[in-house]
Amino acid sequence: MIHLPHLVIDLGLILCSAALTTLIFKKLKQPLVLGYLIAGFLVGPHFQFFPSISDEENIKVWAEIGVIFLLFSLGLEFSFKKLVKVGGSASITALVEVIVMLGLGYGTGKLLGWSTMDSIFLGGVLSISSTTIIIRAFEELGVKGQKFAGLVFGILIVEDLVAIVLLVLLSTVAVSQQFAGTEMIISVLKLIFFLVLWFVGGIFFIPTLLKKTKKLMSEETLLVTSLGLCFLMVILAVQVGFSPALGAFIMGSILAETTQAEKIEHLVKSVKDLFGAIFFVSVGMLIDPKMLVEYIGPVLLISGITIVGKMLSSTGGALLSGQPLKSSVQTGMSLAQIGEFSFIIATLGLTLKVTSDFLYPIAVAVSALTTFTTPYLIKFAEPFYYWIERNLPAKWRDALARYSSGAQSISVVSDWQRVLRGYFSNVVIYSVILLAITLVSSFYLLPLIQRTLDGNGWVTIGVAVVTLLIMSPFLWALAVRQVHSEITARLWEQSKYRGPIVILRTSRLVLAVFFVGFVLGQFFSFYVALGATLGIAMILLIFSKRIQKFYDKLENRFIRNFNERESKANEAQARRNALAPWDAHMASFEVRAESPVVGKTLMELGLREQYGVNVAMIERGKLMLSLPAKDERLYPGDKLDVIGTDEQVKKFSAFLEPLQGQDDEQRRSEVVLRSYELLAGAPILGKTIRSSGIRELGHGLVVGIERNGDRILNPDSTLVLQEGDIAWIVGNPKRMPALFRVKAPRKQEPK
Repeated sequence: MIHLPHLVIDLGLILCSAALTTLIFKKLKQPLVLGYLIAGFLVGPHFQFFPSISDEENIKVWAEIGVIFLLFSLGLEFSFKKLVKVGGSASITALVEVIVMLGLGYGTGKLLGWSTMDSIFLGGVLSISSTTIIIRAFEELGVKGQKFAGLVFGILIVEDLVAIVLLVLLSTVAVSQQFAGTEMIISVLKLIFFLVLWFVGGIFFIPTLLKKTKKLMSEETLLVTSLGLCFLMVILAVQVGFSPALGAFIMGSILAETTQAEKIEHLVKSVKDLFGAIFFVSVGMLIDPKMLVEYIGPVLLISGITIVGKMLSSTGGALLSGQPLKSSVQTGMSLAQIGEFSFIIATLGLTLKVTSDFLYPIAVAVSALTTFTTPYLIKFAEPFYYWIERNLPAKWRDALARYSSGAQSISVVSDWQRVLRGYFSNVVIYSVILLAITLVSSFYLLPLIQRTLDGNGWVTIGVAVVTLLIMSPFLWALAVRQVHSEITARLWEQSKYRGPIVILRTSRLVLAVFFVGFVLGQFFSFYVALGATLGIAMILLIFSKRIQKFYDKLENRFIRNFNERESKANEAQARRNALAPWDAHMASFEVRAESPVVGKTLMELGLREQYGVNVAMIERGKLMLSLPAKDERLYPGDKLDVIGTDEQVKKFSAFLEPLQGQDDEQRRSEVVLRSYELLAGAPILGKTIRSSGIRELGHGLVVGIERNGDRILNPDSTLVLQEGDIAWIVGNPKRMPALFRVKAPRKQEPK
């Protein structure tokens, strides 16, 4: 008898149960994540009326792969440029929310008598909102085009980055079992070091690799290459002491800056959905009903604290950042839940064996409760705002309006601040690169060559020379590269800035000399290194022009790779910014094939008169139509940028996609293939196919004619329809019969 491995049996059980529950939840219009959790409970060890998983260890491995793919996909959607674009409002709101929820979670844990580690991890679990659940709720409620939705998406981006940092910090706390300030600082500096190194190196090499091999890249090879790079970064992250999730996220964010990002995201989606389902099912397997009954009080308490705490902290953070009261309230009520990252943080506690067994099922239960409440909170956010506005004292309303107006005014950054930022970025980036080259050379390259070549003094000298040659362009950039030269020249004309500028320039030179001495100190004695440092400094000055030329090539490639994907988007965004008025906002829509606007001109639609919106731009493939003319027609696939208020955009969205709420099966049933016989008296008898009205009146297409035993496939439109013909037509079954119905003869009136 053929033996089937337990892993295959368990996988089949997981996917079948997940398919069943997600179909039910899809029908009930509930988040699929909850369906996966229930599927996990059904096949888990705590439910006896359903076949159970036999080998939980293998499932944990698959679940770990699921986390890797989830974080990789999240990185593909992240992009460091998005973090810059979301601005200060999203960053301030996210940081306020995370800090408040960390404190509330820790305080709640202590109030319940939990251990310090359980309380710390509870704060981490409650601090991050669910990107998946919010996006799904926005789509179902049709609010993605509203102004506050952009702020929410920006907050989610910042939260994702904060969650990555939290994973690192919680791992450090879990290992040390205490708040060790020195270890925390070292961990943060280590994280910054590797983030800068991986990002700079990734942007320099990976877009170039994808560009050079683009002609060889089919969808299959691109998928394999992307996943290979993902797991390579996972391995590197683990080797230096970070979690696999961090490595996957970093590689995703690097690939997000390439021109192939959308295609990679599309190819990875199916793999991510598969392994993500396994991860969420594995989470559901840990749900213990007995434990939930035992801890039903903490579950309800923590759920209430999560909803109220996130509403107040997010609303307060948005107000603090200068957002209007309406957007702030809508933002706060949208973020009042926990989700996938909370599971990952809770999993970390279990993996490191530092949290109690009850924390995980409590986190799952809280996530389920807050997920169910999220759509209702988003739906009633606007009425709740109007209630607040009616009951808020007039002085408070005026003060909030003045603060919001003042906070959103354009702030001017001084020249001196720009110079300081430039010098700081210059020092950090090139110090990281130089330190990385030094460590790789002294700890890996030199021992490897010495083992291979039975190393002697000449081998050491050779490795030191090669290391310095590789470092030379970065040493030059650190020491003498001009930073904001025009601004610095203007500041130099003012005597009060000359001293600080001299100090900045001198400190860069000293740091570069230090790195040379540090490198040589890894290979030689102190005095040899000191003498060689002075000599090398002179050589670098002599060959500075050649080094500068080589460095310029490196920098140009990096900038080109970094900006290639965004060049087109930036141009479009600049046009949007120029078109957007102060009292409205820009919203983007894509014209679907079934939309009622297809084929009509802007003048025929009368969008401004009926809905109050203006079409500012139409993006059609590579063509950008700014301020389109009134006779411009709309086609499927067009991307419209419209300007209007929230109410106007909402009405336009309902008009643009009237079929959005219909069931897919209902849409498909509207078009069928049927045969109709032409009898005497049919209204289309004796007409050509073109003039019969089959396409216009019946929404049909003639695909075949049977005449005297012969079959005519795809007949010409000039063919005349005759009595006895059998027409095979693809069309609407409700409209088509009227064209073939025989009219009854009129009764003649008696004379």
